[in-house]
Amino acid sequence: MKKFLALLMAVLMVASLLTGCGSSDKSASDGNALKFGLTGPLTGSASAYGLAVRAGMEIAVEEINAKGGLQIEFRAEDDEADGSDKAVSAYNTLKDWGMQIMAGPVTTGSSLAIAAECVNDQIFMLTPSASAVEVATTGDNIYQMCFTDPNQGASAAELMKQKWADATIGVIYDSSDAYSTGIANGFLAKAAELNLNVAVDNASFTADNKADLSSQVMMCKDAGCDMVFLPFYYTEASQVLTYANTIGYKPTFFGCDGMDGILTVEGFDAALAEGLVLMTPFDANATDEKTTSFVSKFKEKMDGLVPNQFAADGYDVIYTLYDACVAAGVDGSNTSAEICEALKAQFDGGLTVDGLTGKGMTWDASGMISKAPAAVVITDGVYVPMA
Repeated sequence: MKKFLALLMAVLMVASLLTGCGSSDKSASDGNALKFGLTGPLTGSASAYGLAVRAGMEIAVEEINAKGGLQIEFRAEDDEADGSDKAVSAYNTLKDWGMQIMAGPVTTGSSLAIAAECVNDQIFMLTPSASAVEVATTGDNIYQMCFTDPNQGASAAELMKQKWADATIGVIYDSSDAYSTGIANGFLAKAAELNLNVAVDNASFTADNKADLSSQVMMCKDAGCDMVFLPFYYTEASQVLTYANTIGYKPTFFGCDGMDGILTVEGFDAALAEGLVLMTPFDANATDEKTTSFVSKFKEKMDGLVPNQFAADGYDVIYTLYDACVAAGVDGSNTSAEICEALKAQFDGGLTVDGLTGKGMTWDASGMISKAPAAVVITDGVYVPMA
């Protein structure tokens, strides 16, 4: 595991160097190539997400351009997961470059800032991983590839009802984060509807006090919770699992898509994640041809790293946009406003996509996706699909 973590850090360092001033550009030579832009955290504490999405998108762009026909130019800018000035600055850099479609952003905060800009500029936006309901509802040209937070929380509650109906449940969440709060609220609402036994629903923390989550863990332990729901990101989750192990507390921990990456946290004993359940739409161990090809290419690009769901979401975003553009008959000679209207007609007109993260994926008029949820259990250090 130490070797794997060292490899991850080396990859992140190399990727950051390649990023230069925070941007990357994959260009096609076709004069009518469409310009796709991405903003995401390519540096900083959330860079594992941004680098995975960028690599997944680059693989899709490379495959598409190798086929001939409609070509894509792709450029990524670093927004450091900062949903304010840095996100808008990254967006403006892409707009000055000539971006016609926003294939991003990666995080919810940046997406909320940039979605408003895309609405004003009539640029179509499909985010791979920003899951807040407020993102899609910003405007009629804003769409999501991932589940919304409340739907993910509700799906987690439904799975608990199926598999752990008699569990005593504790919920720890970040009350300062829209992603975490949205999932927690969706979970608690569905849990009440399903009569799940939630013994602790107020073990919250904020960005200002997340360095020590021991009191939240103790609340769940003292209440006799044998299942703990963790709707937040893997960095904080690693603290929870570490402290629980220190005090000999061994409930079943259940996370959501932000948990994807827990096995690669620097300094974390990945053995503590054994038995962890998490919601994820992508299984890198699947044996179908599309998945095995993608995993192979990702490992080659990222020095042996296994792709997570964020990489797969990025790959699906590019192919979904490409297929919709082909169906709509648009290319780089069209204005961003013309492309935006054409893509809205495709997405609202019953566009159906079979991708790495779901089969038969469709979108409703609000821009939110419909696809089957899935969960895995970490077993012997790998994701195993839940039967």
